[in-house]
Amino acid sequence: MTREQVFEFFRRLAEENPSPTTELEYENPYTLLVAVVLSAQATDASVNIATRPLFEHVKTPEQMVSLGETKVRDAIKTIGLFNTKAKNVIALSEALIRDHGSKVPGSREELEKLPGVGRKTANVVLNTAFHEETFAVDTHIFRVCNRTGLAPGKDVLKVELKLEKVVPQPFRLNAHHWLILHGRYICKARKPECWRCPVIDLCRYKPKTPEPGSKASASRNASPRSSAVRTGKAQKPRTP
Repeated sequence: MTREQVFEFFRRLAEENPSPTTELEYENPYTLLVAVVLSAQATDASVNIATRPLFEHVKTPEQMVSLGETKVRDAIKTIGLFNTKAKNVIALSEALIRDHGSKVPGSREELEKLPGVGRKTANVVLNTAFHEETFAVDTHIFRVCNRTGLAPGKDVLKVELKLEKVVPQPFRLNAHHWLILHGRYICKARKPECWRCPVIDLCRYKPKTPEPGSKASASRNASPRSSAVRTGKAQKPRTP
């Protein structure tokens, strides 16, 4: 995409949703960090179901450590990889108490030292809690950036670095939220809903998915004729 197209791409997403934010529910930077760690290979909706009752009683690292790994594991057992995640939540809580005065650090380097925290998690926390212009590339953003041609790359780091270069102001702070939501609800993995996409004319993806019930959709979904009909083998022989 050209610079003008990239600007228009985000301008339209911003017009559709002026104030995007994470769909994870949290109380403060600490509970946001925990929620993002739990969201690895899980949906935000499933994490919210597990953390709502947990965060009613646990809002600090000290409270999490006091709760203990067994009770944390029981609280999040509906989430994938809950055994490992429970260990990481307790370990990162202990590290926050020991090394950071129970505060979530505001640098990527310090965040990535915490158990269970990778680059994507650090970027989400920096962006949402500390309002830094970071780009947390998940599967949705990776797909959208490659499919549309916005910031193509062979891996998530290459896509993130490309976004760093191409996303203009005033869209940098909220860019990754717009892209996640766009990938989650419109530019879906199996069947993107192109007919209601606000950036359809800027996207290089082909063929565009037609609206259900339209003539194009009916034509695409029509059953092909049998090989006998197409080759004429089912026709009766003509009388000499």
